[in-house]
Amino acid sequence: MTTSAPAGTELKLSPALKQTINSALANGRMMSLAYVSLDGRPELSFRGSVQAYSDSQLAIWVRDAQSGLVKAIQGGKVHLSLLYGELGATNKAFVTFRGRGRLDNSESVRRAVYEGSHELERNLDKDRKGIPLIIDLDRVDGFFGGAPLKMAR
Repeated sequence: MTTSAPAGTELKLSPALKQTINSALANGRMMSLAYVSLDGRPELSFRGSVQAYSDSQLAIWVRDAQSGLVKAIQGGKVHLSLLYGELGATNKAFVTFRGRGRLDNSESVRRAVYEGSHELERNLDKDRKGIPLIIDLDRVDGFFGGAPLKMAR
């Protein structure tokens, strides 16, 4: 007997999924971020400052405001993908987040994203030289909370 994937639901991050995202680094997990560089090469990096910014957005404090990621976003390469995985004895989660990134350097967003980052990340940029990246999510897929997950904007 085969089971079909669940029908897509409205993209709205649950409180439990937001908590998992926001506590990933504190729990010894880092999320992977994929993007395409200005020269068209795939790039992949771990990001410890990923946080749920709203019901349909993630945010990252990018410590190096001149990084390849920032340059890619500024150059129109806005499509991003993030991956979270957990294989604990009691918790299993595999979630892919897909969306479009944009830089928002307004003071209110700078403050919110910096302060929402884990202390370890803040300590690596005490002078706040970084820049906030907001990711407007388009799709979230995977397995979370004991069930398949499929959400789209």
